[in-house]
Amino acid sequence: MKSAVLWALAVLNVLLVVLVVNRFLPEQRALAQVGRPSDYIMIPGELNGVATGVIFIVDTSKGELSALSFDEPQNTISPMPKIDLNQVFKAGSSVAPGPGGVKPLKPR
Repeated sequence: MKSAVLWALAVLNVLLVVLVVNRFLPEQRALAQVGRPSDYIMIPGELNGVATGVIFIVDTSKGELSALSFDEPQNTISPMPKIDLNQVFKAGSSVAPGPGGVKPLKPR
């Protein structure tokens, strides 16, 4: 009987030591995706000088505007450079409003 009680106490002590050590170890986390995926808005449109249609892509998480057009003779998709919308809106906010509260475009 004493032997069974001693073994039970030994197992209980080992279990308590494991619980205490586990409490102070760092938590194991999977950090594969640090940020959340972006949200995209795609809008079909037309541009002067582009024979085929254009797809405008707005990345709402990063605040970027880009566009894609299809080149029929070469059968390829042509990407256009990205525009940082945060800089565009920041530049537009520094212009004084005109008549009717409309802000004019700032010349470059």
